[in-house]
Amino acid sequence: MRRLSWTIPILIACASDQAATLDHIRLRADGSGFEHESSGTRFTPVGFNYDHNEKGQLLEDYWALNWGDVEEDFREMKALGANLVRIHLQFAKFMTTRDSPSPDALTRLTRLLRLAEETGLYLDVTGLGCYHKADVPAWYDALSEAERWAAQATFWEAIAACCKDSPAVFCYDLMNEPVVAGGKKPRTDWLGRDLNGKHFVQFITRDAHGRPLHEAARAWIGQLVDAIRKHDARHLVTVGMVHWSLKQPGKLYSGFAPDLVSDQLDFIAVHIYPKKGEGAEALETLQAFDVGKPILIEETAPLKCGVPEWEAFVDASKRIAEGWVGFYWGTSAQEYRAMGGLQNNIRANWLDSFARTMAKLSGAR
Repeated sequence: MRRLSWTIPILIACASDQAATLDHIRLRADGSGFEHESSGTRFTPVGFNYDHNEKGQLLEDYWALNWGDVEEDFREMKALGANLVRIHLQFAKFMTTRDSPSPDALTRLTRLLRLAEETGLYLDVTGLGCYHKADVPAWYDALSEAERWAAQATFWEAIAACCKDSPAVFCYDLMNEPVVAGGKKPRTDWLGRDLNGKHFVQFITRDAHGRPLHEAARAWIGQLVDAIRKHDARHLVTVGMVHWSLKQPGKLYSGFAPDLVSDQLDFIAVHIYPKKGEGAEALETLQAFDVGKPILIEETAPLKCGVPEWEAFVDASKRIAEGWVGFYWGTSAQEYRAMGGLQNNIRANWLDSFARTMAKLSGAR
């Protein structure tokens, strides 16, 4: 009975006709990658993480008052050669209580789906973000593990009900860089350390309670996938894995070992930033994520190495990966150069590199 309180407004918010400007994407029958449903032609996802703007604002911070910026950014990403945009939806912006999604947020998401269809861009819909700690409601942090997972499942039910018919949805990414707490002492916080004021790593447990970490990860994935499949049996599902999801003695381990959870996912999404002079090591890490499912490098950039070395890594990764996603923060390369300064020139060079790389990757498939 409780679910009816949010099902009705969702249907109202998301019930307009879907424009048939894009073809749905599915897995290839042999599991080697992705393809368009109608034509069967191969689809190589290349594009950008659209996680914040140049001011550090998240999408939900500005899409209501500055929708024109969103439209302009989507057109710029398309002009750069992207066919995919990864959006990062924040839990607190979509859930007013543990049981009640926000109709306003779902209405704006519907508008974003239309924009993606109109511009010919697919969406990697990543959810459950808590990137700005100040936005996380106290009631959410106070929930038990079981209650928190249930609230997260309600979030995904709402998103899937809204997105289920849109051909613009490439996939649902359950969470950006989830981690199972495995320390001897329970954690007091659900979030990992901040990076430039944002918390991109999130814990799905604060105490493993003696469980093998991958078992907790599997239980969590299963609950959220079931929530999505109540409404959407079509679109692909994955989870954004840190590179230290590999289980290696003496090293950090997220609990999301690809060989132990991949059967619950349609493909593997991994985040890899090659370090200077360690391109071979980055490729070895990527190879370890090859567990018989297509691989999307969902985050990558020349953040820890130079542009030529990053381009070499991406080129070499073509034998392993099926897609690549960089970053776009609402500022073009020309605008960066006009602003001047070393950091702006570096970002301009990144964007130029992404454009060159995407053109090569799209043409090679």
